[in-house]
Amino acid sequence: MTVAQRRGRRIMMTDAERDAYLAQRRTCRVATVSPEGMPHVGALWFVWDGGSVWLYSLTRSLRWAQLRRDPKIAVVVDDGVEYGELRGVELAGEVTFVGEAPRRGAECAELESPERLFASKYFGLESMPHDERHAWLRLTPQAVRSWDFRKLSGPA
Repeated sequence: MTVAQRRGRRIMMTDAERDAYLAQRRTCRVATVSPEGMPHVGALWFVWDGGSVWLYSLTRSLRWAQLRRDPKIAVVVDDGVEYGELRGVELAGEVTFVGEAPRRGAECAELESPERLFASKYFGLESMPHDERHAWLRLTPQAVRSWDFRKLSGPA
């Protein structure tokens, strides 16, 4: 899944570091492209299941319309203020639309895990509340890049 990073191997996260980082972060930035090639970037909540990023998007959004035309996407999760604190993960590939759109809560085995993770992470609930305005996108990345500039300072 992970494309080898030629530059920045010193600051690249291990798979375990990446998984822990993505599990704790709450907001990602999602980049899509219009038919004219204009980029669009928006913030979105997400969950990471160890192999895919699950995005719960409004179905009446520019993001949704652009992904229906062209499923290519890049997702960035990052943080840090000072240079030596910067860290993040970029995931890129094509999304898959999963389940009903908009989501009303019909049985969908593929959504059991992401909905449980999402409900717990954002609502403190055991099951997912459905508002009939959102639906699921899954990105199983074809490319993953990560960085953790804290590694440049060496062992403490």
